[in-house]
Amino acid sequence: MRKRTGESGESEATAGDRQFITSLYRGLEVLRAFRPEDRVGLSNGDISERTGLPNSTISRLTYTLLKTGYLLYDKETGRYRMGVPVLSLGYACLSGLPVRDAAQGYMQDLANECGEGVQVALGGRVDFTMTYLAAARSRSVISLQLDVGSRISLARSAMGRAYIAACEPEEKADLLDGIERRSDPELWPVIRDGIKRAEDEIATRGFYANIGEWQPGVNAVAVPFRSKQGNAPLMAFNLGGPATYLPKDNMLDTFGPRLVDMVETLRQSAI
Repeated sequence: MRKRTGESGESEATAGDRQFITSLYRGLEVLRAFRPEDRVGLSNGDISERTGLPNSTISRLTYTLLKTGYLLYDKETGRYRMGVPVLSLGYACLSGLPVRDAAQGYMQDLANECGEGVQVALGGRVDFTMTYLAAARSRSVISLQLDVGSRISLARSAMGRAYIAACEPEEKADLLDGIERRSDPELWPVIRDGIKRAEDEIATRGFYANIGEWQPGVNAVAVPFRSKQGNAPLMAFNLGGPATYLPKDNMLDTFGPRLVDMVETLRQSAI
Protein backbone atom coordinates (compact mmCIF):
# COMPACT_ATOMS: atom_id res chain seq x y z
CA MET A 1 0.00 0.00 0.00
CA ARG A 2 1.35 3.44 -0.86
CA LYS A 3 1.74 5.91 1.97
CA ARG A 4 -0.01 9.21 1.64
CA THR A 5 0.86 11.76 4.25
CA GLY A 6 -1.93 13.91 5.60
CA GLU A 7 -1.94 17.12 7.61
CA SER A 8 -1.68 15.14 10.84
CA GLY A 9 1.64 13.70 9.75
CA GLU A 10 0.17 10.22 9.59
CA SER A 11 -0.05 8.14 6.44
CA GLU A 12 -2.43 5.50 5.19
CA ALA A 13 0.02 2.92 6.49
CA THR A 14 -0.05 4.33 10.04
CA ALA A 15 -3.54 5.84 10.33
CA GLY A 16 -5.50 3.72 12.78
CA ASP A 17 -2.34 1.93 13.94
CA ARG A 18 -2.74 1.84 17.73
CA GLN A 19 1.00 1.31 18.18
CA PHE A 20 1.83 4.52 16.29
CA ILE A 21 2.25 7.54 18.60
CA THR A 22 1.35 10.60 16.55
CA SER A 23 2.55 13.11 19.16
CA LEU A 24 6.01 11.52 19.19
CA TYR A 25 6.10 11.59 15.40
CA ARG A 26 5.19 15.28 15.40
CA GLY A 27 7.87 16.12 17.95
CA LEU A 28 10.47 14.43 15.79
CA GLU A 29 9.17 16.34 12.77
CA VAL A 30 9.83 19.60 14.65
CA LEU A 31 13.45 18.58 15.25
CA ARG A 32 13.85 17.50 11.63
CA ALA A 33 12.67 20.92 10.46
CA PHE A 34 16.00 22.44 11.52
CA ARG A 35 18.80 22.63 8.96
CA PRO A 36 22.52 23.44 9.28
CA GLU A 37 22.03 26.78 7.53
CA ASP A 38 19.43 27.94 10.10
CA ARG A 39 22.02 29.87 12.10
CA VAL A 40 19.54 32.39 13.52
CA GLY A 41 17.04 29.69 14.45
CA LEU A 42 13.40 29.15 13.54
CA SER A 43 10.18 30.70 14.78
CA ASN A 44 7.04 28.70 15.46
CA GLY A 45 5.73 30.00 12.14
CA ASP A 46 8.83 28.78 10.31
CA ILE A 47 8.49 25.34 11.84
CA SER A 48 4.78 25.24 11.04
CA GLU A 49 5.52 26.06 7.41
CA ARG A 50 8.17 23.36 7.11
CA THR A 51 6.21 20.62 8.86
CA GLY A 52 2.69 21.46 7.69
CA LEU A 53 1.46 21.30 11.29
CA PRO A 54 -0.81 24.00 12.80
CA ASN A 55 0.77 26.81 14.82
CA SER A 56 -1.13 25.75 17.94
CA THR A 57 0.34 22.25 17.71
CA ILE A 58 3.82 23.62 17.06
CA SER A 59 3.60 25.87 20.12
CA ARG A 60 2.91 22.90 22.40
CA LEU A 61 5.64 20.81 20.82
CA THR A 62 8.31 23.53 21.00
CA TYR A 63 7.34 24.23 24.63
CA THR A 64 7.85 20.57 25.51
CA LEU A 65 11.15 20.35 23.61
CA LEU A 66 12.30 23.56 25.29
CA LYS A 67 11.51 22.19 28.76
CA THR A 68 13.47 19.01 28.03
CA GLY A 69 16.50 20.85 26.63
CA TYR A 70 16.14 19.70 23.03
CA LEU A 71 15.44 23.27 21.97
CA LEU A 72 16.80 26.62 23.14
CA TYR A 73 14.80 29.87 22.93
CA ASP A 74 16.04 33.37 22.17
CA LYS A 75 13.64 35.90 23.72
CA GLU A 76 15.02 38.77 21.62
CA THR A 77 14.37 37.09 18.27
CA GLY A 78 11.53 34.76 19.24
CA ARG A 79 13.38 31.90 17.56
CA TYR A 80 14.42 28.42 18.59
CA ARG A 81 17.71 26.64 18.11
CA MET A 82 18.62 23.02 18.73
CA GLY A 83 19.93 22.16 22.19
CA VAL A 84 22.94 20.00 23.06
CA PRO A 85 20.88 16.80 23.70
CA VAL A 86 20.08 16.68 19.96
CA LEU A 87 23.80 16.46 19.25
CA SER A 88 24.07 13.27 21.29
CA LEU A 89 21.39 11.68 19.09
CA GLY A 90 23.30 12.61 15.96
CA TYR A 91 26.57 11.18 17.22
CA ALA A 92 24.81 8.02 18.34
CA CYS A 93 23.49 7.62 14.79
CA LEU A 94 26.88 8.23 13.17
CA SER A 95 28.64 5.82 15.53
CA GLY A 96 26.21 3.14 14.36
CA LEU A 97 27.39 3.56 10.76
CA PRO A 98 30.88 2.00 10.61
CA VAL A 99 31.01 2.62 6.86
CA ARG A 100 31.31 6.33 7.60
CA ASP A 101 34.65 5.98 9.39
CA ALA A 102 35.85 3.25 7.05
CA ALA A 103 35.09 5.37 3.99
CA GLN A 104 36.57 8.68 5.15
CA GLY A 105 40.17 7.90 4.20
CA TYR A 106 39.18 6.51 0.79
CA MET A 107 37.00 9.57 0.15
CA GLN A 108 39.82 11.97 1.02
CA ASP A 109 42.31 10.09 -1.16
CA LEU A 110 39.89 10.16 -4.09
CA ALA A 111 39.19 13.88 -3.65
CA ASN A 112 42.92 14.63 -3.58
CA GLU A 113 43.60 12.47 -6.65
CA CYS A 114 40.83 14.12 -8.69
CA GLY A 115 42.21 17.59 -8.00
CA GLU A 116 40.86 21.13 -7.89
CA GLY A 117 37.28 21.76 -6.82
CA VAL A 118 36.34 18.16 -5.95
CA GLN A 119 34.15 17.08 -3.06
CA VAL A 120 33.32 13.44 -2.26
CA ALA A 121 30.41 12.72 0.07
CA LEU A 122 28.36 9.93 1.62
CA GLY A 123 24.67 10.50 2.27
CA GLY A 124 21.47 8.86 3.45
CA ARG A 125 17.82 9.68 2.84
CA VAL A 126 15.71 11.82 5.17
CA ASP A 127 12.21 12.16 3.71
CA PHE A 128 12.66 13.83 0.32
CA THR A 129 16.23 14.98 0.87
CA MET A 130 19.65 13.37 1.10
CA THR A 131 21.62 14.25 4.24
CA TYR A 132 25.42 14.27 4.20
CA LEU A 133 26.92 11.77 6.66
CA ALA A 134 30.55 12.30 5.65
CA ALA A 135 32.42 14.63 3.29
CA ALA A 136 35.95 15.11 1.96
CA ARG A 137 37.37 17.91 -0.19
CA SER A 138 40.45 18.30 -2.32
CA ARG A 139 42.95 20.93 -1.25
CA SER A 140 41.34 23.72 -3.20
CA VAL A 141 40.18 27.30 -2.87
CA ILE A 142 36.93 26.51 -4.70
CA SER A 143 34.70 23.54 -3.88
CA LEU A 144 31.15 22.79 -2.80
CA GLN A 145 30.70 23.99 0.78
CA LEU A 146 28.52 21.14 1.98
CA ASP A 147 29.31 19.44 5.29
CA VAL A 148 27.94 16.70 7.52
CA GLY A 149 24.26 17.47 8.10
CA SER A 150 23.77 19.38 4.85
CA ARG A 151 20.66 18.40 2.90
CA ILE A 152 20.29 18.25 -0.87
CA SER A 153 17.39 17.36 -3.14
CA LEU A 154 16.44 13.69 -3.41
CA ALA A 155 14.68 14.25 -6.74
CA ARG A 156 17.28 16.36 -8.57
CA SER A 157 20.71 15.57 -7.13
CA ALA A 158 23.06 12.86 -8.36
CA MET A 159 23.17 11.33 -4.88
CA GLY A 160 19.39 11.35 -4.54
CA ARG A 161 18.73 9.80 -7.92
CA ALA A 162 21.35 7.11 -7.27
CA TYR A 163 19.53 6.29 -4.04
CA ILE A 164 16.16 6.03 -5.78
CA ALA A 165 17.68 3.81 -8.47
CA ALA A 166 18.80 1.26 -5.87
CA CYS A 167 15.96 1.28 -3.34
CA GLU A 168 13.37 -1.45 -3.02
CA PRO A 169 10.39 -1.35 -5.44
CA GLU A 170 7.81 -0.43 -2.79
CA GLU A 171 9.94 2.40 -1.41
CA LYS A 172 10.68 3.61 -4.93
CA ALA A 173 6.97 3.71 -5.79
CA ASP A 174 6.25 5.71 -2.64
CA LEU A 175 9.08 8.15 -3.36
CA LEU A 176 8.09 8.70 -6.98
CA ASP A 177 4.50 9.31 -5.93
CA GLY A 178 5.60 11.81 -3.30
CA ILE A 179 8.03 13.58 -5.62
CA GLU A 180 5.34 13.94 -8.27
CA ARG A 181 2.92 15.46 -5.75
CA ARG A 182 5.58 17.91 -4.59
CA SER A 183 6.74 18.90 -8.08
CA ASP A 184 5.54 21.55 -10.50
CA PRO A 185 3.43 19.61 -13.05
CA GLU A 186 5.45 21.15 -15.87
CA LEU A 187 8.76 20.07 -14.31
CA TRP A 188 7.72 16.58 -13.23
CA PRO A 189 8.31 14.90 -16.64
CA VAL A 190 11.89 16.22 -16.66
CA ILE A 191 12.52 15.03 -13.11
CA ARG A 192 10.94 11.64 -13.84
CA ASP A 193 13.09 11.19 -16.94
CA GLY A 194 16.21 12.14 -14.98
CA ILE A 195 15.46 9.54 -12.32
CA LYS A 196 14.87 6.89 -14.99
CA ARG A 197 18.14 7.85 -16.67
CA ALA A 198 19.93 7.37 -13.35
CA GLU A 199 18.55 3.83 -13.12
CA ASP A 200 19.69 3.05 -16.65
CA GLU A 201 23.18 4.53 -16.23
CA ILE A 202 23.82 2.74 -12.93
CA ALA A 203 22.65 -0.54 -14.46
CA THR A 204 24.95 -0.19 -17.48
CA ARG A 205 28.09 1.54 -16.20
CA GLY A 206 27.78 1.56 -12.42
CA PHE A 207 27.37 5.31 -11.86
CA TYR A 208 25.01 8.15 -12.70
CA ALA A 209 26.23 11.47 -14.09
CA ASN A 210 24.25 14.60 -13.25
CA ILE A 211 25.46 17.41 -15.49
CA GLY A 212 24.07 20.69 -14.19
CA GLU A 213 20.64 19.26 -13.31
CA TRP A 214 20.87 19.79 -9.55
CA GLN A 215 22.44 23.25 -9.72
CA PRO A 216 23.51 25.11 -12.87
CA GLY A 217 27.28 24.99 -13.17
CA VAL A 218 27.66 21.99 -10.86
CA ASN A 219 28.47 18.50 -12.17
CA ALA A 220 28.39 15.29 -10.13
CA VAL A 221 28.52 11.52 -10.38
CA ALA A 222 26.97 9.14 -7.84
CA VAL A 223 26.91 5.46 -6.87
CA PRO A 224 24.46 3.75 -4.49
CA PHE A 225 25.88 1.75 -1.59
CA ARG A 226 24.51 -0.82 0.85
CA SER A 227 26.73 -2.24 3.57
CA LYS A 228 27.06 -5.98 4.11
CA GLN A 229 25.51 -5.44 7.53
CA GLY A 230 21.94 -6.66 7.21
CA ASN A 231 20.39 -3.78 9.16
CA ALA A 232 22.37 -1.01 7.47
CA PRO A 233 20.39 1.59 5.51
CA LEU A 234 20.83 2.19 1.81
CA MET A 235 23.20 5.12 1.18
CA ALA A 236 24.92 6.75 -1.78
CA PHE A 237 28.28 8.30 -2.57
CA ASN A 238 28.77 11.27 -4.85
CA LEU A 239 31.68 13.19 -6.34
CA GLY A 240 31.02 16.68 -7.59
CA GLY A 241 32.05 20.27 -7.93
CA PRO A 242 32.04 23.33 -10.21
CA ALA A 243 31.71 22.43 -13.89
CA THR A 244 34.69 24.64 -14.70
CA TYR A 245 36.90 22.21 -12.78
CA LEU A 246 34.88 19.06 -13.45
CA PRO A 247 33.87 19.09 -17.14
CA LYS A 248 31.47 16.50 -18.48
CA ASP A 249 34.11 14.42 -20.28
CA ASN A 250 36.20 14.08 -17.13
CA MET A 251 33.14 13.09 -15.10
CA LEU A 252 32.22 10.33 -17.56
CA ASP A 253 35.66 9.04 -18.48
CA THR A 254 37.64 9.41 -15.25
CA PHE A 255 35.82 10.50 -12.10
CA GLY A 256 32.76 8.27 -12.45
CA PRO A 257 34.81 5.07 -12.88
CA ARG A 258 37.08 6.08 -9.99
CA LEU A 259 34.09 6.54 -7.72
CA VAL A 260 32.81 3.12 -8.75
CA ASP A 261 36.21 1.60 -7.91
CA MET A 262 36.22 3.27 -4.49
CA VAL A 263 32.72 2.03 -3.67
CA GLU A 264 33.58 -1.48 -4.83
CA THR A 265 36.62 -1.49 -2.54
CA LEU A 266 34.40 -0.61 0.39
CA ARG A 267 31.85 -3.21 -0.65
CA GLN A 268 34.50 -5.92 -0.52
CA SER A 269 35.52 -4.95 3.00
CA ALA A 270 33.91 -6.25 6.16
CA ILE A 271 31.66 -3.21 6.73
